Amino acid sequence: MLTFTDRAREMVLSFMDQNGADEQALRIHMAPGSPLAPRFELTLVGKQDLGPEDLPVDLDGLTVLVRKDSAPRLEGATVDFVERLTESGFEIRTVPGAGGEPEAPSGDIADRVRTVLDEQVNPGVAAHGGAIHLIDVQGTEIFLEMSGGCQGCAMSKLTLRQGVERMIREAVPEVTEIHDSTDHASGSSPFFTGA
Repeated sequence: MLTFTDRAREMVLSFMDQNGADEQALRIHMAPGSPLAPRFELTLVGKQDLGPEDLPVDLDGLTVLVRKDSAPRLEGATVDFVERLTESGFEIRTVPGAGGEPEAPSGDIADRVRTVLDEQVNPGVAAHGGAIHLIDVQGTEIFLEMSGGCQGCAMSKLTLRQGVERMIREAVPEVTEIHDSTDHASGSSPFFTGA
């Protein structure tokens, strides 16, 4: 169901040792937000905190409590501990399509945002090998994901905030929040050139 890299296991056990490892368990659940771009939270809890919504999993002596509503998305996932130049922490890599293939967002806002992306935004970012996709709509909030040359590009935040966001807000004024759900750390070939 779920695997831990050696480094992630070492870090979890280290944190548990600081708080009485025999009485600790690691709880993993999907945080509120877009189901199409899941974000997981890891918390150390007492083993006595096992609740009816928890599914206990024993991973060679490491007790992990997986929230039942998160379990399908964690099928085949890998928990790792990463250390990058500007950040460190646990990272969960899920298997594409785990938990069922999510449906594409639909409705008036989704259709209008997709039109802006297809007709105004993506022709421009395609010149840099990138693309921006609508992955979810929740009420008046939208979730975008950058791919190709946009994923991990140093200019992606500026592109999103001063270009894409402006175009979407002009065409679809009902949109209240625009979230970037891109995993920029895993971008493999961001494009950037100075003038």
